[in-house]
Amino acid sequence: MVAIDPKQDPFPNSTVEELGVSARDVVMEFGTGSIRQRVLHEINLTLKPGEMTFLVGPSGCGKTTLISILSSILTPTSGDVQIGKTKLTSMGNGQKVRFRRKHIGFIFQQYNLLPYLTAAENAAVTLVAGGVSLAKASQEAGEMLKHLDMGDHQNKFPAQLSGGQQQRISIVRALLHKPDFMVCDEPTAALDKDSGHRVMELLKQVACDSKRVVIVVTHDNRIYPFADRIIEMSDGRIVGDRRNSPDGQQEKA
Repeated sequence: MVAIDPKQDPFPNSTVEELGVSARDVVMEFGTGSIRQRVLHEINLTLKPGEMTFLVGPSGCGKTTLISILSSILTPTSGDVQIGKTKLTSMGNGQKVRFRRKHIGFIFQQYNLLPYLTAAENAAVTLVAGGVSLAKASQEAGEMLKHLDMGDHQNKFPAQLSGGQQQRISIVRALLHKPDFMVCDEPTAALDKDSGHRVMELLKQVACDSKRVVIVVTHDNRIYPFADRIIEMSDGRIVGDRRNSPDGQQEKA
């Protein structure tokens, strides 16, 4: 793994503070020849900094494919994606890896924890990849783990922890390097109501930072009140885009 000097940003135009994250005419197809299947149909959207955006819809409607394209894990068949002024769709694979490591934080349904690292060390890996020492990064991770009631578990290994506890580690790992763009795939799926609300409060704090964009894919309607904006998908298309007002009323975005 090549360490990146955190003081030298190879993508200085990627800040989302003004322009946010945008997709223009994004189409995604899988397969070849006559069995080619279109799973995203000319998606256009802009995610604004300082907001918590939820992406909702039935399983198989294209939500995970869309966030994978927005975060450069997948390259669309056609169309463009930008974070700030940086066009992701014009990057090579190596550039995309470096960009994600520096600017994007991921919370996955699968926790992707390393079994031979402690909770704090697992949470610290993004900082370590950016050149921070393991000891210092683990200390910072431990402080954030305490906020999610994981202070007594930071020296335990993943096999010693419940699914919900492992999820909280993955959340700290995603937040620790203070990314410009947070991509969250079912962040509360393995959590009880109280733990889920603490996680969403933490993500809400991140979203309220005007320099960051946060998108959350979820089926958990218990956390809908945390959304500033809800985008609904069906069959690879955006079919709804509405705002949550402070009084719980909804209006078109």
